[in-house]
Amino acid sequence: MVDKVNFENLSIESNIKNFIDYIRFERQLASNSIVSYKRDLNRYKLFLSLKKVDNYLEVSYDQILSFLEYLNENYCGSSISRILSSSRNFYKFLVREKIVKKNPFIQIKNPKKPKKILEVLSEDEVKRFLNGIPYSTELEIRDRAMFELLYSSGLRVSEIVNLKISNIDFDEGLIRFIGKGKKERITPVGETSKLFLKKYLNIARFKIEKEIKSDYVFLNKNGKKLTRQGFWKILKKYDKKINLGKNLYPHIFRHSFATHMIERGADIRVVQELLGHSDISTTEIYTNLNRKYIKDIYFKYHPREKDSS
Repeated sequence: MVDKVNFENLSIESNIKNFIDYIRFERQLASNSIVSYKRDLNRYKLFLSLKKVDNYLEVSYDQILSFLEYLNENYCGSSISRILSSSRNFYKFLVREKIVKKNPFIQIKNPKKPKKILEVLSEDEVKRFLNGIPYSTELEIRDRAMFELLYSSGLRVSEIVNLKISNIDFDEGLIRFIGKGKKERITPVGETSKLFLKKYLNIARFKIEKEIKSDYVFLNKNGKKLTRQGFWKILKKYDKKINLGKNLYPHIFRHSFATHMIERGADIRVVQELLGHSDISTTEIYTNLNRKYIKDIYFKYHPREKDSS
C-alpha cells in the first residue's frame, strides 16, 4: 500500500510518482507498462503547463475537451487512446486515495479504432502460391506439405508447429488435436494436402529428423521442432520468390480458407466448427466479406449491369 500522506498538497509530479509506485509495487505491472504510463502522464502534465492550468485536481470538462483537441493535433488514434487511458487511471488512483471526489476523465471515451480490413487471397492467388513451392528437396517437400495443410484445414500457425504425427488419422482423413482455449478440435484434411503430407512423412521427414526423434510433424533443418519464427522465415522466403504482390502473413491462409468455403456455399456454423471459433460472431466477419464478393460478382456478370447503354 502506498504510504498515507497528504497527497492533496503535492504537486502533479509528486502524485504521478506516487501513482507510478502504486502500479509498480501494488499492481505489479510490467516495466514496459510503467514506462508507457510515465510517458503518457508527462504528456498530460505538459499540456497542463502549456495551457497554464494550475490546479490539476479540479480540471474542468472544458479543459478536458481542450486536452482532446491538443491530442488530436499531435498524436495518432492509438496514442490518443493510450494517453486517455493513462490519464483516466491516474485520476482513478487520486479518487481511490480521496484526493479528488470524481474522475474528470470518466465520461471521456477513447476514440474508436478503425475497423481493420481483413486481407484474403483469391483462389487463384492461393494456387499460384502453393504451385510456386517446389518439392525436389526434403525441406521443399516439408514446405509444400505445410502450406497445403495450412490452407486445406484452416489451421493457425501455432497448430501447425505443434501438430504431432499422432494427431493425424489418414484413414479418416482427419486431424484431432487440442486447439485454442484447450478445446479438442477435429478438422478434415483435403486430398491434395493429404498427398503432400504423406509424401513428406514417407520420404523427407526421416531424413530431416536424423538421430533426433520427435513426434512433431514439421521439423527444422536441424531435426528439431519448427518454431513460429522459423515458419515466418519460410513464408517470407516464398513470398519474395513467388511475389503475389500481397502482404503475406500466416493468418492470411486461414482467412482465405474461411472466405473461400463461404463463397462456395458452406454453412457458417460448419465454418465456425472448422475454424474452432467458440463464438459465431467471430466467424461472421467472413460472411461480410462474402457479401462484398457477391456484390462484385453481380456487377461483373449481370447482363443489365454489363450493358447499361
